[in-house]
Amino acid sequence: MKKNLLYTAFSVVLSAVALTSCDDFLDKEPDERTEIDTESKIIGLMVDAYPWANPASVCELMGDNLVDNNAPHNQLDNNGRLLTVHYNLNSMERMDDELFLFEPVRSSTSWDSPSWLWQAYYQSVAVANIALNAIEEYKANGGVETEKLKSVKGEALLVRAFSHFMLVNIFSQAYKNPELSKADVGVPYVTEVIDKVQVDYDRGNVADVYEKIEKDLEEGLSLISDVHLTKPKWHFNTRAAHAFAARFYLFKRDYQKVIEHANAVLGTDVSTIQPLLFNYGGFASLTTYAAYALAYQGSEVPNNLMLLVTNSIHWRRMGGYGYKNRYTHNADAAHATVDRFGPTWDLSLLPCIVTSGLFTTGGQDYGMVWARQLESFEYSDKVAGIGTPHVVRSEFTCDVLLLERAEAKIMLADTLGALEDLNALETSRHTMTSYNNAVHDLSLPVVQYYYQYPGDSGETYRNQRSAQVVAQYGDWSFTQNMSPDFVVKPELQKWMNCLMDYRRIETLFDGTRFFDLKRFGIEYSHVYGKDAEEHMLTWNDPRRAVEVPQEVLASGLQSSRTSATTRAVVPTETPQQSNGKFSSRITYNTNR
Repeated sequence: MKKNLLYTAFSVVLSAVALTSCDDFLDKEPDERTEIDTESKIIGLMVDAYPWANPASVCELMGDNLVDNNAPHNQLDNNGRLLTVHYNLNSMERMDDELFLFEPVRSSTSWDSPSWLWQAYYQSVAVANIALNAIEEYKANGGVETEKLKSVKGEALLVRAFSHFMLVNIFSQAYKNPELSKADVGVPYVTEVIDKVQVDYDRGNVADVYEKIEKDLEEGLSLISDVHLTKPKWHFNTRAAHAFAARFYLFKRDYQKVIEHANAVLGTDVSTIQPLLFNYGGFASLTTYAAYALAYQGSEVPNNLMLLVTNSIHWRRMGGYGYKNRYTHNADAAHATVDRFGPTWDLSLLPCIVTSGLFTTGGQDYGMVWARQLESFEYSDKVAGIGTPHVVRSEFTCDVLLLERAEAKIMLADTLGALEDLNALETSRHTMTSYNNAVHDLSLPVVQYYYQYPGDSGETYRNQRSAQVVAQYGDWSFTQNMSPDFVVKPELQKWMNCLMDYRRIETLFDGTRFFDLKRFGIEYSHVYGKDAEEHMLTWNDPRRAVEVPQEVLASGLQSSRTSATTRAVVPTETPQQSNGKFSSRITYNTNR
């Protein structure tokens, strides 16, 4: 049975489509309506097709990169002694507490909330659908299908696939395989222009959603080129399209296709890859947040394949601008990433991070924040001090794509090929202008020794926190529970530990770690409050899926925390209706 999905404040309400309950009024064209009837207008429409939501806050709060500073936690003093400390800090809003406890968010429709993500991704889908519909109408009315028009159709299909990919990986369980994922509830896959206030949708299942994503992705790839783009890195350009394909197939566990699409961007000769990777050599003269952020987020940076401008306060939530928040990258979480000696560095902090804009809030006790996520504020009224916060996401980068290729190679037992890729990334980190005497290349003996223990993220760290490390990383034996198609063999476990070490650092604070925890079935827990309540997520816990917004549940859509064959929606308390006000007007801007 289908459920009603009400398109209200969180829904797709576009000025290009007139919505009303009166059929007569629908026949009348509003004065402000824009007819999308030329090639240039269709191209301009795609500027507004990209999602303006940032999933990082939701995903980081649900993942294992943050700790509750109010809970007793381990901290080393200046003499290396282990202390047990806690603080009395406030969370930014109640939503943060709910997500950290793996609960449905009942209290927020604001920036970075699940409501914000749901609306943004579905509005992105809606604009893509309008563009696709406009292309067909344009051709039906005698318009010529030029190479530009074919390319913009490819872009629209890729945007639609990408937004659904984000939705299903946030609000559903991780993909397992074509059969097992039929039991996991998916997300509505919208392929038509919405012209009604109320539409009946079924969430379907994860397998079905992945199949539809793949169809749009492959068709989009066959059409995409850069001929219609004036500023390619703010769009799905050809290279970004291949990077998305590599990520999709990594999550789907089609490893040969991961390598194929990664090679289309990176090439096959690892000796020539360095110009594409991030260069840390330019940070020595930088002194401000903004300068550090621009060094990462600039469209001229070769490492960046696609950039997205989001409306977000993620930087503040992680501790930026001196915010002393309850949930930060501190203590054991930090020791598992950059705040430790590592396989290829001899300092207590990863050297390239030291040089590249890693800041602390209220002293290191309150956690770390990276300039990669810097917020810029766009004032609508400077006197009143109101406006819109923005965070630029480097959605696809060569560095992450290289790690995705390395993972695929490991799973195909090409460990030497993976070592070449990992060492290429390591070499790019050595482009910093200082600390080079404290870093080394990654080599086979280093991997064999440093990651020899099943759950190890490093020998030094293991000695300090052996029980915690094993609990956090596991021994990979449980991965066979996710799918019989996905088992990390004993001889590959050290390689996967090494890969995940690099990947966790490279994607720190952008939310990627949460997706990795889900797709690998890694079991972890959050310790909450001064009483140290432990909240554990097993590999098959339904709470691994973020619950859809409460206003969507209230409209009758199925809960994320039921199976695809279970239709009952049983909220734990009365859902709150959304009172958020969101802009729905499409603007046309061909400058990007």
